[in-house]
Amino acid sequence: MLIQVVTLFPDMFHEVFNTSILKRAQDRGIVELRTVDLRRFGIGPHRSTDDYPFGGGVGMLLRADVVVPAVEWSMMGHAKPAKIVVTSAQGSHFSQAMAEEWATEEHLIIVAGHYEGIDQRAVTILNAQEVSIGDYIVTGGELPAMIMVDAVTRLQIGAIGAHSGAAEDSFSSACSGLLEGPQYTRPRTYRGISVPDVLMSGNHKRILGFQEESKVTVTQRRRPDILGHGVGNRD
Repeated sequence: MLIQVVTLFPDMFHEVFNTSILKRAQDRGIVELRTVDLRRFGIGPHRSTDDYPFGGGVGMLLRADVVVPAVEWSMMGHAKPAKIVVTSAQGSHFSQAMAEEWATEEHLIIVAGHYEGIDQRAVTILNAQEVSIGDYIVTGGELPAMIMVDAVTRLQIGAIGAHSGAAEDSFSSACSGLLEGPQYTRPRTYRGISVPDVLMSGNHKRILGFQEESKVTVTQRRRPDILGHGVGNRD
């Protein structure tokens, strides 16, 4: 899988892409991660990438005639069309279901918005999906793009030690969109708190029942908003 991030700040991604699971996934040839410097496609001698919004308003917008050529360049040489995503506070909420869907793509391009956003014509021309990581504002789309890349990469077969572990994460389709229950490791007792006896019983049927019940209990207590319908379609 090829994932490209179109950004004004490619240096921000160097350490993230070359650390832990993302680095191992690349070393194993499972995924290829690249950044595309938006500044290369800037206008005029100063490589301008933004301008004032028509109609007034605070801040600047990334220009459509900069973003579109950058994405089109990123798609060159690839037979199949890429899945194109734009980070945007107005977008649908990013979810595990979204990550699972994107993980089946051969080519994913994420455009990291900046300033006050992107000229809407770029989104329309590219037929891009606008996506937000939550109901809050960050300085730019670089951090949201990193989160999306990480979530998609770890779902690739071989990216983490046990692929079934990714399948059983909170919010995953295998978990019916529920949260994972509590988990424990050694020591068996620590500061007066013991691991539940059922987990030490060796009875796999009982353990599985306990784990399934725990998912419902934890989700009901911490995220009742997703109980019964999952999180995949949350906008």
